[in-house]
Amino acid sequence: MTDGVDLLAEEPLYRLDDQVGFILRQVQQRHALIFAGAFEDMTPTQWAALAKLAERRECSQNLLGRLVSMDVATVKGVVDRLIRRGLAETSADPDDRRRIVVRLTRAGEEFYERGAAKALQVTDETLEPLTEREREQLLGLLRRMR
Repeated sequence: MTDGVDLLAEEPLYRLDDQVGFILRQVQQRHALIFAGAFEDMTPTQWAALAKLAERRECSQNLLGRLVSMDVATVKGVVDRLIRRGLAETSADPDDRRRIVVRLTRAGEEFYERGAAKALQVTDETLEPLTEREREQLLGLLRRMR
């Protein structure tokens, strides 16, 4: 036996191709390629922030990060890039000047309106190998796991 693997065994003790993390990473890579084909000028993290801002109208930068599962440094960089593109703007919270409030600009709202249909197509293409029932099951199971 070497490093936890019985070299004489017919089946390895650990098969990478059967591991949930490896499979999820492969599916994520496929999804990322589909997303990149639809949104050549935006990353999935930028779209997530933009879509959440469209949903909420405005929120603190800190809360935005929590809502889209990004750490403080990542959400700051994402918001900075959206601002540079003219899609978002920030201001100090009138109740707490230390807090930064983020909202979409009119251009950001228009980008979201044009992009929402593409984003739905990305989801549909990602889930294309599955039946409608399988899609619902998969999404339900993934929600339970997060």
